[in-house]
Amino acid sequence: MSWLSILIFLPLLAALVMLVLPTALKASFKYIAAGICTVQLLLSAYLYYQFNDGFGGVNVLESYQFVEQLPWIRMNLGALGTLEVDYLVGVDGLSILFLFLTALVMLVAVVASWTMEKQLKGYFALLMLLNTAVMGVFVALDFFLFYVFYEVMLLPLYFLIGIWGGARREYAAIKFFLYTLLGSVFMLLVMVGLYFSVIDPLTGSHTFNMLHMMNPDNIVKESIFSPIAHQELFGVSARLLAFIVLFIAFGIKIPIVPLHTWLPDAHVEAPTPVSIILAGILLKVGGYGILRICFGIFPDQAIESAWWLGLIGVVSILYGALNALAQQDLKRLVAYSSVSHMGFVLLGAASMTPEGVSGAIFQMVSHGFLSAMLFFLVGVLYDRVHDRMIYNFRGLASIMPKYTVFVAVGFFASLGLPGFSAFIAEAFTIIGAFNSESVNGLLPRWMAVGGSVGILLSAAYFLWTLQRMFFGNTRLKGGEDWRKQLRDVDRRETIVLVPMVVFALLLGIVPFLAFEKINTSVLSLIELMGVSK
Repeated sequence: MSWLSILIFLPLLAALVMLVLPTALKASFKYIAAGICTVQLLLSAYLYYQFNDGFGGVNVLESYQFVEQLPWIRMNLGALGTLEVDYLVGVDGLSILFLFLTALVMLVAVVASWTMEKQLKGYFALLMLLNTAVMGVFVALDFFLFYVFYEVMLLPLYFLIGIWGGARREYAAIKFFLYTLLGSVFMLLVMVGLYFSVIDPLTGSHTFNMLHMMNPDNIVKESIFSPIAHQELFGVSARLLAFIVLFIAFGIKIPIVPLHTWLPDAHVEAPTPVSIILAGILLKVGGYGILRICFGIFPDQAIESAWWLGLIGVVSILYGALNALAQQDLKRLVAYSSVSHMGFVLLGAASMTPEGVSGAIFQMVSHGFLSAMLFFLVGVLYDRVHDRMIYNFRGLASIMPKYTVFVAVGFFASLGLPGFSAFIAEAFTIIGAFNSESVNGLLPRWMAVGGSVGILLSAAYFLWTLQRMFFGNTRLKGGEDWRKQLRDVDRRETIVLVPMVVFALLLGIVPFLAFEKINTSVLSLIELMGVSK
């Protein structure tokens, strides 16, 4: 068994152990979950250290690392050959950082669940199942295997929001489920179409291998998705339609405007640990899917659609920021800031320049640390007084000084202050969008200007919130009772917050720790796409 398989299935094993153990041992479940996540974090750090950044990966299996390939499903289809599904996993520069990010955010989510009391067996078992699914998504190289992990993510999230969420948890859980299912059902149709369009050059059978799908030589000339057959569906190019369907499926996850409406509801109703996972990891699945699958398999359609992708990115940046500015609920403000910050991912990817695509991946990693930190801080406040309305708090700095420091660091880091990871991410995204007009002619420069305006707006809503809640004379809606309950961050909370501050600073000061791992793969992806002016 490879290191990647251990990374994927270790949480699943822990979930099975929890289900077997008697409920009387419920106090041990959080320790089991924390232990497994710690092992995962150490293992992902080891894989990051061992990763050779000289190999590009993307569409060449030989340049992937930690590869494991096993035949999973074989079915004789008569004249159509053999149905082949492989357990094929591996990592390249597009995925290696997400393994570490996933392991860290899952550990943070488990520690944030320390005071959870309701149905602990089911809660931690679902958390571990979700962990397995997310790790699987980031390493799967067979489309069928990817789809299985992608769908498995839905189930635990639906129950985690629907059972352990707030007052409107059923509504939020169903909305999240239906939105995501809508995208994945149509993704299934594209996946089937691709299967019958692509041939494994070694066996001559149709295949779900994503790397074979990226090679035009493996596509059957008269098939539905052949680039030379120019097939149409409903009067639209079949390849363009497939690209749009896949983009919508992943765009719901990012989420892009106007497919974002599930996110604020899910965040507001979800318990704090689930909000941490949603913002820290789940949104990145969308950006990763666009780069790996949409751009990798349909590069011609990605280039044709680049202007629209850039426009959606800019609209998401501005719309998310303006909505964040109008929020009174602190958690909803952070949720809308995620819509805005993830818009930079789409803008950078649409530029299809090395700076832009690298900035997009960097932004996903940076936002993973920072959004997890912000949602954890919102949860700290809510745990104390069960309220998170901004106008109900004033002068918190004099009551909770350490908490105020962490919030200030989180806000300044998220708005892109130099020295923090978000500054590097947004700067490279803007540089890529700005250069696109002269390098490949895909994006006009006004889109870079639009992204810059989004940075200004993020400074406005973060600083205004900091001013309203933390400074000035102390005024609390709950009066003296709230003052007594508003304890400063304790040791457990500090242990959770400090690593995220450290990583945000580390990537801001020495960004080559990330860039050196992703650069070769980014160049390989751009070469595969054949972007030129």
